[in-house]
Amino acid sequence: MEYKTLGRTGLQVSEICLGTMTFGEQVPEDQAKRITDRALEAGVNFFDTADVYVEGRSEEIVGRALKGQRDGIVLATKVANKVGPGVNDQGLSRKHVMQGIEASLRRLATDYIDLYYVHLPDYHTPIDETLRALDDLVHQGKVRYIACSNFRAWQLCKALWTSDLNGWARFDCIQPPYNLITRDIEYELLPLCESEGIGVCVYNPLAAGLLTGKHDPTKPPAKGTRFTLDSIGRMYYERYWSEENFKALSQLSQIADEHGRNVTQFALAWVLSCDAVTSAICGCTSMEHLEINLAASGIKLSEEELKACDEVWEQLRPLRFFYGR
Repeated sequence: MEYKTLGRTGLQVSEICLGTMTFGEQVPEDQAKRITDRALEAGVNFFDTADVYVEGRSEEIVGRALKGQRDGIVLATKVANKVGPGVNDQGLSRKHVMQGIEASLRRLATDYIDLYYVHLPDYHTPIDETLRALDDLVHQGKVRYIACSNFRAWQLCKALWTSDLNGWARFDCIQPPYNLITRDIEYELLPLCESEGIGVCVYNPLAAGLLTGKHDPTKPPAKGTRFTLDSIGRMYYERYWSEENFKALSQLSQIADEHGRNVTQFALAWVLSCDAVTSAICGCTSMEHLEINLAASGIKLSEEELKACDEVWEQLRPLRFFYGR
């Protein structure tokens, strides 16, 4: 396992982060414990969850799975999504952030979170209100570092300016989607992160499993996959299941095959080859999937492979004119 420094902090994290959104729904607790133990054995020290995953059960399972090993772990969770029936059971108000951290600490059976993400932007709450609340959590010792997810470049830039202006804790990491067929963050977000020393821990590095090559585009998604889950299946289907993406996958699979690569490891190695990327968040539903993901750490792709991937992207998302000069 290889490790990278998270942004401009001194924190070292494994470049494979174990995503636990599957824990409690696709993966029962006993299997989740085995997956966690194997990841730890392989050198993974970075674990990602969220208050909204499986209505909080993911956090509970992660807390029990990591019992007795907490100090050596970098544990990340999130706040912002709707977690209850009340009008304030969502968003990034001071009230919800303060309630959210207490609920997550209880479910995770810990007294601090290493990396606390705001899960998505809240267009109804001023960013200074959110950042002040997060800064208080850092000073209280309940949070070590703060981060954001699904922010646009201008939103991250505004947040960094607000923190610097007020002397508050700043976002040290962002969590965006990034994979071989979803590369839009390269245009503005990644250059901003490199300039400002922001860690980048990407989700969907395998496009919800599409880039594993196990799906047949001529048939509906198989039951039990992310594309058929009751809670988020439609979202992932609309995000990735398309004729254009399957065409790109066919080309990418051929590139991987020509270079003797497993297509899943090829896709993960490509994500990790980006200098701006700190870690790839990889979920799994079996030990077999975990082993394949773990083996991607340390794989170095050739310039020829990287160029071939760029050519596929140029066909998939042609950039004819860009406003920035």
